[in-house]
Amino acid sequence: MTAFKSDFLRTLSERGFIHQTSDETGLDELFRNETVTAYIGFDPTAPSLHAGGLIQIMMLHWMQQTGHRPIALMGGGTGMIGDPSFKDEARKLMTPETIADNIAGIRKVFSNYLTFGDGPKDALMVNNADWLLGINYVEFLRDVGRHFSVNRMLSFDSVKLRLDREQSLSFLEFNYMILQAYDYVELNRRYGCRLQMGGSDQWGNIINGIDLGHRMGTPQLFALTSPLLTTASGAKMGKSAEGAVWLNPDLLGAYDFWQYWRNTEDADVERFLKLYTVLPLDEIARLGALEGAEMNEAKKILATEVTAMLHGRAAAEEAAETARKTFEEGAFTDTLPTVEVERASLEAGIGILSLFVTAGLAASNGEARRHIKGGAVRLNDRPVSDDRQTVGVPDVTDDGVVKLSLGKKKHVLLRPV
Repeated sequence: MTAFKSDFLRTLSERGFIHQTSDETGLDELFRNETVTAYIGFDPTAPSLHAGGLIQIMMLHWMQQTGHRPIALMGGGTGMIGDPSFKDEARKLMTPETIADNIAGIRKVFSNYLTFGDGPKDALMVNNADWLLGINYVEFLRDVGRHFSVNRMLSFDSVKLRLDREQSLSFLEFNYMILQAYDYVELNRRYGCRLQMGGSDQWGNIINGIDLGHRMGTPQLFALTSPLLTTASGAKMGKSAEGAVWLNPDLLGAYDFWQYWRNTEDADVERFLKLYTVLPLDEIARLGALEGAEMNEAKKILATEVTAMLHGRAAAEEAAETARKTFEEGAFTDTLPTVEVERASLEAGIGILSLFVTAGLAASNGEARRHIKGGAVRLNDRPVSDDRQTVGVPDVTDDGVVKLSLGKKKHVLLRPV
């Protein structure tokens, strides 16, 4: 591990954020001697980021905490094309309205991690549509396009993989790397930005920006990438069996978010505590050394600390208490995920399979049936073995709900209305 002298790079290195840098010594000196402005770009491909994007947000967080200015760049302009890097096919083109709606959704979480304002160390949120959508195409080709070698662009892994598989790469997508490189130059001109950060799959695009900046007369620019994370078992970060682990609370509540982190594999706990919490490293080392049943306490701390940063301390502690009551006491609680069902439907009787789909615990009747055959389904904490069972008003508990459970950790309350 490199012995960095600047607080920012030392923090990132100790916590496992650094995969590559373009000039370690020069970047370290820059952070030691100046208030540095750096950015990370976020693609508006959905109305929310998911947990896989948290590593990038935490890099911006630590940058501000160590006295520097972070920029969260929203891809309102580049989102009109979509990043083709390492994709097997072109992204579906989004309308300007969809992009605007997605950006509005993505913005919501950043204030939990960054302090925005007009001061020299206050974070900025910028949209590259501000300069990309007004470009004069002929002037852009003359002033910027002339600096790009098609031969070199074809050598990038993100392009070669698509072509080697004989999969089409449109001219529209081919322009993405030029626009992303130009973003770096424009952010340097507007805000004095000297560093672009991103996942390791963005290395080629970031280096493109550094090279373009050199050709267009910027000061030396730098690159820093983080590792692309998977869990110890190889699963992609930010994904669960039920789908994406969204950061926006309207798409995934605090309790389900807490549960995602509580279910972390033992081998990942210490690494995730370093990356996704602000706990001191000595405390993280203590928690990471726990074994057996004690490791469950470390997982609860991980879940609570990560959830607190996103949803607030009160919501995180409520989620932890809900889990404790549910798993340790078997109690019903109003803070479990709740789905409303029509009382008339319950009076007529609802099939257990369709009820599980309604509750979001299964994507289809077939999936629900497989869970029942596997012995994973419970109704009001009683095992369900018959996939033809119906649920009716007699199944409503004294608490006024029907409790459905999938395994030991997934519970939904159905409330008649």
